[in-house]
Amino acid sequence: MQNESMLKETAQNRTHREGQMTKVIEKQTAKLPSTFFLILAGGAVALSLGLAVTQKRKGWANFVGEWVPSLLILGLYNKIVKTQGSDKMDRGEPSYH
Repeated sequence: MQNESMLKETAQNRTHREGQMTKVIEKQTAKLPSTFFLILAGGAVALSLGLAVTQKRKGWANFVGEWVPSLLILGLYNKIVKTQGSDKMDRGEPSYH
C-alpha cells in the first residue's frame, strides 16, 4: 500500500506543469542579465553605507541594506531559470533530479 502511494506521488511529480503566471514571470526575468541583480545589490550596499555615514537617523540605511539579500536571491532565481527552466517538461526535455 505504501509503495503504491509512493508510485502515485512520483507519477504526479513527472506530470507537474508550471502555472501560466510562472511562465510569464520567467519569460520576463529571463530577459534581464544575471549581473543586473548583482549590480543592483552592490548599489544597495553602497547606498546603505552612504546613508549610514551621512545621516544621523540610521533607519533609511537599514531599510536600503535589507534589499541586498532579496536582490541576490532574485539574481539566483534568474540564473536558475535561464539554465534549468521550469518549462523543460513543456518542451519535452527530461528532468534529472
